[in-house]
Amino acid sequence: MSPFIQPLMDNLNVIGGQFRSTSKEAMKIDEMLKTEKLLISPLAYIRGRSLGKVFLICDEAQNLTPNEIKTIITRAGEGTKMVFTGDIFQIDQPYLDKWSNGLTHLGEKMDGQKLFEHVFLRVGERSELSDIASKLL
Repeated sequence: MSPFIQPLMDNLNVIGGQFRSTSKEAMKIDEMLKTEKLLISPLAYIRGRSLGKVFLICDEAQNLTPNEIKTIITRAGEGTKMVFTGDIFQIDQPYLDKWSNGLTHLGEKMDGQKLFEHVFLRVGERSELSDIASKLL
């Protein structure tokens, strides 16, 4: 599973890299991974699951289809909160665009629901080169 979870591990390393390895924050991240309080799993294994009392973060959601978004959300049990992150200007799926992807679909269909909120961040966090590429390519 290593190739599937490597992007998330990269992000955890960025977060952990802001602390000394012996700090309580870095040790908490390690502990959460070891005790599976922080669990990283590919989307392929979500069908049939019921996710109760979890905080689920779905990263890179701009590359999901509307059906895949529905598959994820309909697994939510009581007490579950879900966060979908993504940048519609970084879609790299040939059959999706900024209008047909699941993240846009989610925002359009759930807008106005009391259990839904949408936040749009205007500035990229990777680099100036990444920002230029997402706008021009």
